Amino acid sequence: MYGPLLQLRATGADPSIAVAVLALSLLSLVLSVVIAAVLVRGYRRGTGGTGLLALAVGLLLLTTVPELLRLGLPTLTAVDVVGRSVAVSACELSGLGTILWTVYGGGSR
Repeated sequence: MYGPLLQLRATGADPSIAVAVLALSLLSLVLSVVIAAVLVRGYRRGTGGTGLLALAVGLLLLTTVPELLRLGLPTLTAVDVVGRSVAVSACELSGLGTILWTVYGGGSR
């Protein structure tokens, strides 16, 4: 349906599925950036201390950056599947670690 319009080729699947996956990926990027912006806005108001800023960074490392790596690494570089998986997992673990550090009072005591 969208294949000829977007000049999209999908191997092993219908091009509309590829478009739907891309649209959902973009939606998750937008939502995570919006939530991080709300957290940063709360930080700038001074109501939550540095915890809100750390939560925003953790959220971005957990959702936005890995999604960009999943889309960007195979498109822009010659990184193989294993390298991409390691980079994405490391970024997600950093995000989870940052969120846990914030939740359990790191830096605020």
